[in-house]
Amino acid sequence: MKIYTEIIGNLDDPAWRERAEGAEIETIDLDQWTAQKSRFVVRSDRDNEYAVALKRHSQLLGGDIIDYRPAERRIVAIRIALSDVLVIELGELATQAPEQIIHTAVELGHAIGNQHWPAVVKGTRVYVPLTVDRKVMESVMRTHHIEGISFSFQPGREVIPYLAPHEIRRLFGGTGPDSDVHHHHHHPEEHPREHVHAD
Repeated sequence: MKIYTEIIGNLDDPAWRERAEGAEIETIDLDQWTAQKSRFVVRSDRDNEYAVALKRHSQLLGGDIIDYRPAERRIVAIRIALSDVLVIELGELATQAPEQIIHTAVELGHAIGNQHWPAVVKGTRVYVPLTVDRKVMESVMRTHHIEGISFSFQPGREVIPYLAPHEIRRLFGGTGPDSDVHHHHHHPEEHPREHVHAD
């Protein structure tokens, strides 16, 4: 069985978008946990089996291409199903007195920490992955009823563009010694990616 070790492009890149027009796109569906692994064997939507063993420090993203067969006009691409993310907005606190800001921040930290939820803080927002059922998380937030904050659930793919690779891994793949990963394409003709995208 052939082992795929490189990400050769992404369907979002203009050059690959052009090649994909009229081509058959074979899709490999991964959940967000499998997408964090560098080695796995998986079946595509055409029931073909693929063994993937990516090089160190590579990170799969939605739309990534692992195989291209020009003669057959076939592209094999990755599709990642991301969970929703709890987004807590703290922007309203900016108008509060410093003591109130500290009080609210500690209260929120206690509420999240007590549940052992991982979190990423970015600007005035706190992003928390769905580690339990959405209704349970909503119930916890309403029970604590912390003044001056608001929260909502947003699709993972909408949150990803605002995050760095290590933050994406924290939200969608847990943490670990190899959590600070980067996305590398090894084809010089492709333009470097300016944004991160997942389906």
